[in-house]
Formats: sequence, structure tokens, C-alpha cells
Amino acid sequence: MITSSQNTLIKNIVKLRKARARKQQDLVIVDGLREIKVAFDYGFEFVELLHCPDLSSEEWKQAPITPTPVSLEVFKKAAYADNPNGWLALIKPRYRQLEDLKLKANPLVLVLEAVEKPGNLGAMLRTAYAANIDAVIINNLQTDFYNPNVIKASSGHVFSDQVAIADEAETLAWLKKNKIKVHATNITAATPYTDVNWSEGAAIIMGTEATGLSDFWIKAADKNIIIPMQAGIDSLNVSVSAAIIVFEAKRQRDSSNGANIKKK
Repeated sequence: MITSSQNTLIKNIVKLRKARARKQQDLVIVDGLREIKVAFDYGFEFVELLHCPDLSSEEWKQAPITPTPVSLEVFKKAAYADNPNGWLALIKPRYRQLEDLKLKANPLVLVLEAVEKPGNLGAMLRTAYAANIDAVIINNLQTDFYNPNVIKASSGHVFSDQVAIADEAETLAWLKKNKIKVHATNITAATPYTDVNWSEGAAIIMGTEATGLSDFWIKAADKNIIIPMQAGIDSLNVSVSAAIIVFEAKRQRDSSNGANIKKK
């Protein structure tokens, strides 16, 4: 058991809280057994696995490597989370490209441009997974893709095989190649999102809260869409806006497929 915060591994994990150190060492820090298991399910390579028995008595029999036991005091020093649950892993990052994505007929795709806040990126990835979105494409990312807050907010689904990084031009060409219509969110001269036929192949393009989408996507769109709001409010948090549109698309698709929607 590691009982000293001066242990070489622990000191290095503390350094990995910085994005620069993670990039230099080509490592990702994953805090929490739920997120660690998601990374494992998606086939990521594990480098280190730490377990604090004082915080978690839960065993992980399918662990890809033998967990290293760590004392409570040392684990709290190493963990990124304010309230760690007793598991921490170091894994190798993996970045997917457009050609890695697998699509079914009439796919629904979420494109995120210039996302700045890790929490927003993670929340939208979590929404995409919850709504069974076929793929997420990230353009011009303004934060660390594997920031621990992205991992936590996404419930680990940043590790999904269906999340890719590409520039705007590549993404547009790929969408056209796959006959996917482009729907760009825009606060002016736009169609209400509920008036869109989401049952066909469609992409939802989301921009930043501060400036919205770039001119590239506004001009490239087959249709600009808007969430109608009360006068005096012109925008919502981007993750909230994404969730509203994504679940309207899911509702329409479930209805058109004859799915049984559980009523509460």
C-alpha cells in the first residue's frame, strides 16, 4: 500500500492535474469507478489503477490491471475530485477521426463548435449518449478534450467510439457525403426547432454561448434553427439548448418509428 504522498507515482499524478503535464506524458487521469469502467468498456489502455479501501469497499474483478492500494490521506492528495470515491486511473488518450464513425440509416449527429467550458462539453456528450445520438463531432475545441471535468460531466462518455474531432470544412464534406442535412442554431432569421423534420438524416450544429456559430456554419446550413424564447432573453446555456433540441429530435424519431414512449 502507498502511504506516503512523496511516492513518485503520487507526485506525478498531482502534476497531471495540469493539462500541459497530461499532454507531455500522453496520459489521461480518470477519477471515479463509474468513469473508469466506461473507459474500460470502450477499450482504452490502462497504465495505472489506484484504489483506496477506506473510501470504497467495492471490488472490480474485471480490472485490466492490478489495482494499487493507497491510504486515505494519500488518495485525497492524488485525486482530482473534491469528494473522491476511492478509484483513480491513468489511461492512454485516443482521438477518433470522421472515418472512424459508424453510422446507421438516417443518422442524427451533434456538431459542437469552439466549446470553451469543460463542463458544457461534458454535459453535451452526456446528453448525446442519453438520447442515443449516432455521433458527436467537435470542431475547433477550445479546451482540453480529456479534461477531468469533461470526463466527470459526461459520465465517462467522452470515451465513446462515436465522438470524433475534425475541422469545420472536413465535417461539412463528411455530412454531405453521408446525405445529412445541416441545421445550424442561430438567434436570427431562423426556423423554430419544433418545425424541423428530424426523422431524416440530420446534424444539429451548436456554437458558443458568447458568439454563437461561425459564419461558416451559418452559411453552410440547409436550415437555421432557433429555440423561441420570452422577450428579453436571447440565449440559454449551450448545454441546455443542445438538450432541448436533441430530445425534440429524439421524440420525433421515436414517434415516427412507432416506439412506445413511457408516460409519467
